[in-house]
Amino acid sequence: MNPVQIIEARGVPLDRSDVDTDQIIPSEWLKRVERTGFGRGLFSEWRDDPSFVLNQADYQGAEILIGGARFGTGSSREHAVWALLDYGFRAVVASSFGDIFKNNSSKQGLVTVEIDDDDLQELLALVRAHPRTLITIDVATGIIEVAEAGWQRTFVMSPMTRERLLNGWDDIGLTMRHEDEISIFETRRDVERPSLRGLFDDQGRALQSSH
Repeated sequence: MNPVQIIEARGVPLDRSDVDTDQIIPSEWLKRVERTGFGRGLFSEWRDDPSFVLNQADYQGAEILIGGARFGTGSSREHAVWALLDYGFRAVVASSFGDIFKNNSSKQGLVTVEIDDDDLQELLALVRAHPRTLITIDVATGIIEVAEAGWQRTFVMSPMTRERLLNGWDDIGLTMRHEDEISIFETRRDVERPSLRGLFDDQGRALQSSH
């Protein structure tokens, strides 16, 4: 995944609590074998309503989703994160998140910003009143702000999640940080531990001893 330090983008006010992963990406979309194209299924049942916020012209192209409490509860499907990213969202702001969704997001490069509900309501009001306003999220400092409105808040992020995002490390990336140590371990293991190598051929048949 790509490193993320600062996001500056417009926001979408999705003022709904308890948005679960089945609402984010309905189950019929889970049949796909690719990890792309899920953006078309994002909130697909709600998007049938022309008045739904993602259908409103004011919010087209926005890259920060502003949700409510307990965003991303429900199943552990990673598809919910894939759908948000594929649609074009780079961050989700809410007053609380489902634990598994939050963990999945950190592994895919989707920034989750958790702020108090009162602060969240203020941010929602700012975005509704001025849809073109820019929101800045600084992962390194843990600050979210709307500079033109003089609104700024801090958010807490675990050190490991912050490090993942700033360096662009997914699970494979975290493992490859230790590539040299892994190679040394494997070489040492071949020398120090007993092995059946050379006792059997490629078909699993025992080789005759020369002794």
